[in-house]
Amino acid sequence: MFKKDAICKGEINVKIGYRTIKTAIGTPVAISIAQLLGVTNFVSAGILTILCIQPSRKRSFLSAWHRFLACIIASIYSVVFFELIGYSPIVVGIMLAVFIPTTVFLKIAPGITTSSVIILNLYSSSYINFSFLMDQFLLIIVGIGTGLLLNLYMPSLDKQLKSHQKKLEGNFQVILYEIALYIRDKNKTWDGKEITECEELLEEATELVERDLENHLFRSKHAYRDYFKMRARQFELLQRMLPLVTRLPNQDYISEKIAQFFEELSESVHPENTAILFLEELVELQKEFNTEELPTSREEFETRANLYRLLHEIEDYLRIKRKYKKSDIKTRASV
Repeated sequence: MFKKDAICKGEINVKIGYRTIKTAIGTPVAISIAQLLGVTNFVSAGILTILCIQPSRKRSFLSAWHRFLACIIASIYSVVFFELIGYSPIVVGIMLAVFIPTTVFLKIAPGITTSSVIILNLYSSSYINFSFLMDQFLLIIVGIGTGLLLNLYMPSLDKQLKSHQKKLEGNFQVILYEIALYIRDKNKTWDGKEITECEELLEEATELVERDLENHLFRSKHAYRDYFKMRARQFELLQRMLPLVTRLPNQDYISEKIAQFFEELSESVHPENTAILFLEELVELQKEFNTEELPTSREEFETRANLYRLLHEIEDYLRIKRKYKKSDIKTRASV
């Protein structure tokens, strides 16, 4: 029933993301500002900006703070080590051996790379005075500040989340329909690719939701997060149903009714919630199942047992949707 493709075809798509665009804009802007301010090593401002571009506002603020604090500590360490011990590569190594554990202890390790730029600038100067320290401090402000300002703009992820929602629901429809076909006539032509696609879509959607939450610092709830959590739980149940379906040795009157039920479900997968209607229909189906004559052979017994478990799994599937949101019984049936 579930065959996997032996050959996977793919395409290489070159996309320019918003982080790339921000980097391309921010780097020359930071360099230009630093150059206009007469900052020494003004090119380093561009490097600092590149290192500060992040995928979300929350990570941007944290990154900016970590990098700023690490740069300040790096400046202090540079004064102590270079001025007291000397300007040599060995001293740079010794200082880094002390500086890096310090950042790890203070939980600002992401700032190591950025602060290394400042350390090397101070080392290359062969002298450190107050004026040069202020010069590097201004470089830090320009570089990190430019990256932080650019990161204040984050594109909406609603379009991507909506796309993942539609694709996921489409795959659910296929899975439910293929289950119906197999129960009805043991159709084995399905390759099961929708199973893998669902796993990938749920993983990608979860990442998108978390990133969107990080872009809205004062939002604690997210409608899509609840939705994809609900679908993830339903998908687990669908995966548990598949082995049951493959172990159905024959078909009878009740199995045809169950196949029809799954087919109806496949036509009713979308965001609205009227799962209560399908639960009511399922109750009637279970009653009919219980009134059937007892099996007389091992094969019939196995069929009934697997069908019975299948009914319980699909009941859990529907109950998950019912808990997800208020019932929409005035709209088209949805699972």
